[in-house]
Amino acid sequence: MMPSSTRKGVPKDPELADLFFKDDPEDVFCDLHEIGHGSFGAVYFARNSYSNEVVAIKKMSYNGKQTTEKWQDIIKEVKFLGQLRHPNTIEYKGCYLKDNTAWVSASFLLLFLFFHKKPLQELEIAAITHGALLGLAYLHSHNMIHRDVKAGNILLTELGQVKLADFGSASIASPANSFVGTPYWMAPEVILAMDEGQYEGKVDIWSLGITCIELAERKPPLFNMNAMSALYHIAQNDSPTLQSIEWSDPFRSFVDYCLLKIPQDRPSSGELLRHDFVRRERSPRILIDLIQRTKDAVRELDNLQYRKMKKILYQEKHNGPMGESQEEEEDSEAASCKMNSLGSNHSIPSTSVSTGSQSSSVNSMQEVLDDSCSDMTMMHPLDYGSTLDSSPHTKKVNTKHWDHLYNWDDGIHRDHRPELRPVSSDKSSQSYQHQGRFATIKSASLVTKQIHEHEQESELREQMSGYKRMRRQHQKQLIALENKLKAEMDEHRLKLQKEVETQANNAYIELEKLAKRHAVHTEKEIKTSQADEKKFQQQIVGQQKKELTTFLDNQKKQYKLCKEKIKEEMNEDHSTPKKEKQERLSKHKENMQHSQAEEEAHLLGQQRVFYERNCRAFKRKVMIKRHDGEQEQIREELTKKKTQKEMEHAMLIRHDESTQELEHRQLKNLQKLRMDLIRLQHQTELENQIEYNNRRERELHRKHVLELRQQPKNLKVLELQIKKQFQDTCKVQTKQYKALRHHQMEVTPKTEHKTVLKALKDEQTRKLAILAEQYEQSINEMMASQALRLDEAQEAECQALRQQLQQEMELLNAYQSKIKMQTEAQHEREQQKLEQKVSLRRAHLEQKIEEELDSLQKERSDRIKHLLERQEREIDSFDMESIRLGFGNLCMLDFPKDDYR
Repeated sequence: MMPSSTRKGVPKDPELADLFFKDDPEDVFCDLHEIGHGSFGAVYFARNSYSNEVVAIKKMSYNGKQTTEKWQDIIKEVKFLGQLRHPNTIEYKGCYLKDNTAWVSASFLLLFLFFHKKPLQELEIAAITHGALLGLAYLHSHNMIHRDVKAGNILLTELGQVKLADFGSASIASPANSFVGTPYWMAPEVILAMDEGQYEGKVDIWSLGITCIELAERKPPLFNMNAMSALYHIAQNDSPTLQSIEWSDPFRSFVDYCLLKIPQDRPSSGELLRHDFVRRERSPRILIDLIQRTKDAVRELDNLQYRKMKKILYQEKHNGPMGESQEEEEDSEAASCKMNSLGSNHSIPSTSVSTGSQSSSVNSMQEVLDDSCSDMTMMHPLDYGSTLDSSPHTKKVNTKHWDHLYNWDDGIHRDHRPELRPVSSDKSSQSYQHQGRFATIKSASLVTKQIHEHEQESELREQMSGYKRMRRQHQKQLIALENKLKAEMDEHRLKLQKEVETQANNAYIELEKLAKRHAVHTEKEIKTSQADEKKFQQQIVGQQKKELTTFLDNQKKQYKLCKEKIKEEMNEDHSTPKKEKQERLSKHKENMQHSQAEEEAHLLGQQRVFYERNCRAFKRKVMIKRHDGEQEQIREELTKKKTQKEMEHAMLIRHDESTQELEHRQLKNLQKLRMDLIRLQHQTELENQIEYNNRRERELHRKHVLELRQQPKNLKVLELQIKKQFQDTCKVQTKQYKALRHHQMEVTPKTEHKTVLKALKDEQTRKLAILAEQYEQSINEMMASQALRLDEAQEAECQALRQQLQQEMELLNAYQSKIKMQTEAQHEREQQKLEQKVSLRRAHLEQKIEEELDSLQKERSDRIKHLLERQEREIDSFDMESIRLGFGNLCMLDFPKDDYR
């Protein structure tokens, strides 16, 4: 979200709105004085109108090109500053928005400490390093990374408290993989972040090691090299070390420990705090003395400049602008010498990169304050100053300002005990009066030089800024593609998962339908069997009733025939008495009736046995039929499961092949984009190097042209010197001639005076002619010698420059070749890893398919086996029961159609 360019410009997003104050910063702050600037904007001294507190304001515009990127950088820095709560980090006051410009305010307890001509003492470096390590330990414990540790971003309070500054390049999360920082201080893993992966807080340890070398040697390693070439050198060569043998072994060990090439071998900030180098005994006033020494040096430099200006004004008034040129030249040389002893000859603004003043970090509160001359800064509680009264916010320049400009130390040693400070309203007025004497350790000449160099190096800063922007854009493109491919793969897997779930659901539904169909069929078979059994029973009962009826009818007929036969026999027998006949007939009837009753009972028994036996056999037949139906159903169910499983396996194989194809296509696209970005990066690096080479050659050509233009003047000066020497020689010869003539006149007779005078005159003329010839020869030799010397010097410079540029180009080509080879090796590893992953996944899939088929076959065998065993147990149990009931073996029973006996 971008804030609208309203008067206050507060964003509408509640989360972002909480990061900014809603007040108008032009109402909140007054007395603004510009004290430095960089590519992001300018830094001002200011006073809070409500509390009279003095603060530093950094104005950052998010208008113009890369608006969104600038706004995101502002948001990130404000969020980061808002989280800092540690005595070894700067104190953040708040941020305001006004007309597409962010006003970031911090406590203006900062003055600037420049190096002297000599490096810092080892104990001073140890004290500064110890304080910086405390701040880094705090950041790393909260998973933060500074990413731009260097001397210019380490501040000191007047009481010697070390503070970290410049969090414009910091990362709130660890690990990170952005290409940020200042080139000469960058760790190798930061330079190769996009190519080799992420990095953690160990990058700050590397930068701290480079900072120690910077403090010890007044410049970081590789500083005489082009910034881009330095990046390539850091990425592929060995770690730098301290050059001088005068440093102690603990200091050397500390630096070497910080600059271990492999990040995993590099110590943490907590481990370094236990190192002997930072734990050694030192005076508690060591940094305070350093600050005071620097204040004295800067005051002396300003006084030199003041005396020079005063002398120039005095000479213009009395002697003209050309008078006393020798004294002016001496003062100028003295001032220049003092400047060199104070200003760091390798100051690096965190927003620019060049051969002389180079850096790269963006959005730094203190980067502009050390843009061209500071490698350290310090905090001052009450005295703040600036020699820049040319600020647009400064209305006029008065003599009072010039007075305090060269006596800025008047109030530095105020008593800081709170019990001695005024607590009434006088405090505000006194504070304001003291703050009105705006002073700083940064000298006027250095501030002016800073602005001049900043304007000159805009092209170099823009080149490095563009390179960083390109690297970040490449990283964003890779991340965007990776996210896109990940989303595509997630969508693909979700689609496959849904297809698998659909297949499983369909299989489950089909099995449910089959089970229901089997249940319905079984129920129907049971009902049919019951009906058949009932019908079978009714059929047997009917046949037996019919048989019984026929049997009874036959018995009746037989009984009637037997009765008539007996009657006939009795009628023929007239001897037997009638009564006896009657008794015999009755007895015969009873016997027949008893016999028929037994036959009927026997028939009924046979029918009952036949009925029960056939019903039992029918039940056995129904049970066998039911068993056959169960076998058929389980075979159908298992066959269905096998078919479904085969379809599932075919689908999984198809899914695996489609996934494999997608993975190969995605890897190919990712690697293609990576190679395209690397080619674009290498092309840009090559173009930048060529542009840098051309610029160096143009600068050298301009220098040589100026030397050629200046040569006639130099030759004229040398000619005048030679002419003066010959004039002196002529004067000496003239005096000698006069003395000789006077002596000859005294010792020679008058008659010979004319001849002697003529001889002396001829001798003098001859010697002057020889002297004139020598003069012309000296002039010619001087002309030829100077021309030759200039040509040789310029040719030597051209040759040295060509050799240096050739070495840098070769270094760039070697670095690019290494990166290309590493990328190709990475692609080969990724391809092999993917092939291994695909092969392993396919093997697991095939193993899963085999295991599932084996499991399905085992399930089939087990279920059929269990079914057959159960059915066999049921039949055996049924047969045993049949045998117990006396029905014998019913398996061979045949059902007669007519006779059931």
